[in-house]
Amino acid sequence: FAGVVYNYDQEGVHRDARGWEQCISVPLVQPDMGELLQHWDSLLEEFSLEEAWLPHRYEEQQHNCFTFALAFINRVRQARGGAALGKAEFTERFVLARSREAARYLRLQQLLAHSDVYIVPLPEQEQQE
Repeated sequence: FAGVVYNYDQEGVHRDARGWEQCISVPLVQPDMGELLQHWDSLLEEFSLEEAWLPHRYEEQQHNCFTFALAFINRVRQARGGAALGKAEFTERFVLARSREAARYLRLQQLLAHSDVYIVPLPEQEQQE
């Protein structure tokens, strides 16, 4: 994927185009939500400028990057008539599910790396790298 990652820390909101290549993407927008995709970037930019996300408000345990992401997701959900998600529910439904999937992939990759298997990149992967 190409794009910008918004993140929040003690220095405030950052917008990074690089440095997140090893992150796990959690898809939140369903295919039938095309109109939301068109407005996602502007909604996120507007949200990131709110006073709640100023650097001095950062608190490592209670007001952090996870809080930033979940608050934005809940804002979008509630605007569409959905219920807000708590930290535990969001973690279980989205984060842990993707983490388990990534762990299975990494285990498979390690097994293949230590066997007599040669992995050949597909032509389109060669062009992207």
